Amino acid sequence: MGFLRHKSEEPRIDLTPMVDVVFLLLIFFMISTTFIETPGISIQLPSASSAAVSREKGEIKISVTAEGAIFHHSRNSQKPEPLTVEELETLLKHYGEEEAGRMTFFLLADEASRHGRVVKVMDLARKYGFKKLAIGTERESGLKP
Repeated sequence: MGFLRHKSEEPRIDLTPMVDVVFLLLIFFMISTTFIETPGISIQLPSASSAAVSREKGEIKISVTAEGAIFHHSRNSQKPEPLTVEELETLLKHYGEEEAGRMTFFLLADEASRHGRVVKVMDLARKYGFKKLAIGTERESGLKP
């Protein structure tokens, strides 16, 4: 008497629940991550208790390190580019008096940078028509936003 044998199926692992869990973890980490805009150079900004200034689209961002190096943060480049004082002067001259009058000159100077270097950068901005100057600072600890 011949019994009909059923072919035993290989056990299969269903990957759908695992893919769902991984996708949910990815969404969770994307939502909970804060994106902080930091330049690629090390700058320790001084702390201040004054209120924050609203950011504008038309701004030029310049950094001065503790060693006195000057960097320009352009919109289309991830990495800030180093500048000499002469190159900074050429860059600021490029904007022209009228366009510079509408833009904000955003200066990020390290708190250990030499005062003379920071004043030189501010003076160049004023010389080439920038009327709005914003100086980057860190919020003092213990203050409410």
